[in-house]
Amino acid sequence: MSKGKNKAPSGAIKHNTYTGKELTGYLVGLAGQNIIYNIIAGGLQYYWQSIIFLPAMAISVIFFVARVWDAINDPMMGSIVDHTRTKWGKCKPYLMFVPIPIGIITILTFCNKTYTDYTSTGAHVLIIAWAAISYILWGMCYTVGDIPLWGVTSLMTDDENDRAKALSLARIVANLGAIGMLITFAGKALSPMFQEKKGLDLIHADKMSYIIIAVILTIFATILFQFSGFSVKERVQQSEKKYTMKENFKIAISNDPFRRLLLSGILRSPIMLLSIVGLSLVMYYFFDNNLANLVVDGQLQIIKIVQLLVMAIGLLGGMIIGTAATPKMSAKFGKKQLYNFYSIAGAVPYAMIFVVYKIAGGNLMQNMVYVVLMAIMMFAASWAMGSINILQSIMIADCVDYEEYKNGVRTDGVFFSGQSFITKLAMGVSSLISGFIYSAVHYTAEYIETLNLDLAAGKYHFYEANDGKYAMAMFLLISIPPAIGMLLSAIPTLKYSLTDKEHTRILNELIERRASKNNGSND
Repeated sequence: MSKGKNKAPSGAIKHNTYTGKELTGYLVGLAGQNIIYNIIAGGLQYYWQSIIFLPAMAISVIFFVARVWDAINDPMMGSIVDHTRTKWGKCKPYLMFVPIPIGIITILTFCNKTYTDYTSTGAHVLIIAWAAISYILWGMCYTVGDIPLWGVTSLMTDDENDRAKALSLARIVANLGAIGMLITFAGKALSPMFQEKKGLDLIHADKMSYIIIAVILTIFATILFQFSGFSVKERVQQSEKKYTMKENFKIAISNDPFRRLLLSGILRSPIMLLSIVGLSLVMYYFFDNNLANLVVDGQLQIIKIVQLLVMAIGLLGGMIIGTAATPKMSAKFGKKQLYNFYSIAGAVPYAMIFVVYKIAGGNLMQNMVYVVLMAIMMFAASWAMGSINILQSIMIADCVDYEEYKNGVRTDGVFFSGQSFITKLAMGVSSLISGFIYSAVHYTAEYIETLNLDLAAGKYHFYEANDGKYAMAMFLLISIPPAIGMLLSAIPTLKYSLTDKEHTRILNELIERRASKNNGSND
């Protein structure tokens, strides 16, 4: 990658910024929010599909309908945030009062019946309806917290470098929120205890353990999330202009840099497949959906633990390191240049995931070399994903400054609602794609229940099931669609016009405007 012509300047005037204590409280709260997000993003689909056996297409339709509603709800909530005026500011009030409702609704999404326990159409409709209603309510409530949580970063400081630092740390902490995905592993680990002590069969023991872990993790995450509301302070002056919801939407769409980022994020939606399918892939492919396989004849299977650690380091390590390295790399090469580089070059490791799987003949475990190669591809892919995520947040904040400079109005809520919408749209699109692929290979609710029982009985390995078609479908999903999405996402931002040099000039002028306004009001 060639060095960008416009090296990102660091000449923005330090004026009014957050304290270390405030930033720490914000990051603790964000960690809690992202644990909740990962419980849903990484755990709910696995729970629906592999624990209570909802039909794959029903799951896909639920996610898709929820995303259609988000297209209306997210900008609406963003506009409400922008119209909020309280003694605490416009974002802080939501962060103070929304964590507990989000926690309650998160738990309710797991309180459902097992689909295959019933044969009547009426019961099936009610089970699917509860899943749909609880999930859509969760999405609405999550939006009320997510938009202010990210939007407040542009109000905590008017210093460009401090804001980039806060957003970079926020994305690193968000990645650590992947602890929420432990719901799958912890749930499976507790299952044997319920089989033994409660006399439950495998299916219902899995369900009980999953719900208990969901409740524990959600309560813990909700407590952390609450810290953000009590810690942050809004320092950047609010614009005096107010617009209607319709006008705010027009402002956002007419902002060319923001519009390009929004379209880029939408095209990149399949990237979420790595998170959504990844957990199922690890549980089924490496452990045959049974953590008891870690111990055979009283002997701990070290090789399986090593395989898991190698894959975990590849997936999470790349994302964390990529996120941490982004601020310095963007200062050297420029945000636009780095964003486009990762979008294009990042498609390669995604595509190679499926190539490595095919080279291994569908069985990575036959040779540790294949596991390491797969981990390297996932490391590179997740590095690109983590870097793009932080760049997207920083560039959206830049667009807010650009809008204030151009039209005199700060629409933090509406602009960051775009980020919230992109995140949830990615979940919906990814679930829809996975639903189609799973249906094509007949990975149905009824078969998954039988598959779980057969795997628990040791009749065969998952990678052998249905002539390897199920395993192939999972590797295909985390590879080819994300690679295509990455390439497409670079198209809108190739002509992204808000350079780092121009943004620093704009930000310095905004600081001078605010200072002049304050001096005028004090005269």
